[in-house]
Amino acid sequence: MARKKSIRYVCSNCGYVSPKELGRCPNCQEWATMEEEVTVAPSAVEKRSLVSVTSENKTVQPLRLDQVASESVIRVKTEMSELNRVLGGGVVPGSLVLIGGDPGIGKSTLLLQVSSQLQRQQGVVLYVSGEESASQIKMRAERLGMTSDGFYIYPETDLTQIVAHIERMKPDYVIIDSIQTMVHPEASGIQGSVSQVREVTATLMRLAKMNQVAIFIVGHVTKEGNIAGPRMLEHMVDTVLYFEGEKHHSFRILRSVKNRFGSTNEIGVFEMMQDGLKEVLNPSEIFLEERLAGSTGSAVVVSMEGSRPILAEVQCLVTPAVFGNARRTTSGLDYNRVALLMAVLEKRAGLMLQNQDAYFKSAGGLKLDEPAIDLATAMSIVSSYKEQGTNIDDCFVGEIGLTGEIRRVNRISDRVREAEKLGFKRIFIPKNNMGDWEAPPGIEVVPVSSVKEVIYKVFSKK
Repeated sequence: MARKKSIRYVCSNCGYVSPKELGRCPNCQEWATMEEEVTVAPSAVEKRSLVSVTSENKTVQPLRLDQVASESVIRVKTEMSELNRVLGGGVVPGSLVLIGGDPGIGKSTLLLQVSSQLQRQQGVVLYVSGEESASQIKMRAERLGMTSDGFYIYPETDLTQIVAHIERMKPDYVIIDSIQTMVHPEASGIQGSVSQVREVTATLMRLAKMNQVAIFIVGHVTKEGNIAGPRMLEHMVDTVLYFEGEKHHSFRILRSVKNRFGSTNEIGVFEMMQDGLKEVLNPSEIFLEERLAGSTGSAVVVSMEGSRPILAEVQCLVTPAVFGNARRTTSGLDYNRVALLMAVLEKRAGLMLQNQDAYFKSAGGLKLDEPAIDLATAMSIVSSYKEQGTNIDDCFVGEIGLTGEIRRVNRISDRVREAEKLGFKRIFIPKNNMGDWEAPPGIEVVPVSSVKEVIYKVFSKK
């Protein structure tokens, strides 16, 4: 009996399925993302898994909460403390980790360095490459000073062969570079299509859980910065990491956006060197080392990235508008948040900003997106507008409301301690954050309740 074929259209951006061709995806509103897929309904005999299933597996029964045995998660620590922090304490056996980033940002270099460290701990690493040959990987490995003990290279894209070798070799760690180059024989669509990526990831997830092997997957990103493929790809894996950075900066940021074994929004800072990536243990010092004393339009904020406080510099340049409509440009800051702050300063502090162009930048390429940066951003605007520099020993923490009030933020004691450690003498914080915690003796804590009060205390005596 002939198997029935059907045609459907799948969005390459979000995975939306439509029975007919559409120019625009009704789910994510993107144009020209609907790809044609020919699906064939397999017979009952053909419905099989690539992963071997032993007869010892028994049917799982529902258990009451007190009947479930508690198990501590065993983590394998790498030699990179920054990577261990982002992963939640180390590599968890049986986990599936997805790493995305722009081309040439250093994803393969990072994984090669991690592979070298893991195999030095008597672990067996299988590096599966669908984009480079074995000789190309060896050239990079020799440049990074890797040894050959316990490290295997396998240039292959057929998932059937890859699964067979993993089950035969029983490696402790597997690197898949990249997920878009793998081909599942039972899935329809071309290499890198939505159905292929979905089926390959599902197979790798089952393989990782059944064999307790940690699998790292490299994923390409779209022009918007999201991992290419169906959106459900990020829901299937245990951990999603983004490797960020600018080509003109040597610093790279590894950011955790999902982690079933730890907290999210943790970041690790690395510097790209000639012999690979080097971790930056004190990123606050790096981001502030080129700050000019007495410069206008600059303010320092203590931002929380996960559980780590980082001091960053927010810069603003306010100039009279040449044309009728004032221009707003941001780099590393949210455009809508900046527009809101300028409106609050104009309404509540009496600054005439509607005829001023404003250019914003987060120094060092760091992206700041938490509410606690509002006060520092506002002070950089006022500093540039008044042509008065902020004190080089001052830093600012606080969220600004639409009525001009300074609202409380989280982890204030950690922020104050980090500012004191970096040598700052005074920090402005929300008045409602004053509580039972005790400030370090080397820094003055100034509680404020409104943005107008902060402007008076910072700029009135200059």
